Amino acid sequence: MTEAVDANKKFQKELNSGTAALVLLSILDVAGKPMYGYQIAKLIEAKRPDLPMMKQGAFYPVLRSLETGGLLESYVKPSVAGPPRRYYRITHEGREALAKWVEIWDLTKVFVDDFLKG
Repeated sequence: MTEAVDANKKFQKELNSGTAALVLLSILDVAGKPMYGYQIAKLIEAKRPDLPMMKQGAFYPVLRSLETGGLLESYVKPSVAGPPRRYYRITHEGREALAKWVEIWDLTKVFVDDFLKG
């Protein structure tokens, strides 16, 4: 039984890591303005409270990776209500990558759905 549970967790983790970058780029593209991590987490939670696919702590490394890759940029701004906040915004390269990734996602979804349906 534990092997099946471990396999499920591994599959979910791999699936989440592959989709997190797509989701985060999409959120920042649609927002049209810089957002900080907690804002992004609350938006994800509000949109799908019944489906906790991404934990807040898990997407910070993805944000940093996207920034390192030039798809996002960030800046730190002091906060009145606590520690400084790091705001992220999508770059031109990020928008280009997002458009391509959406195409890939759509093709992948159709491919997988075809096999799942038999």
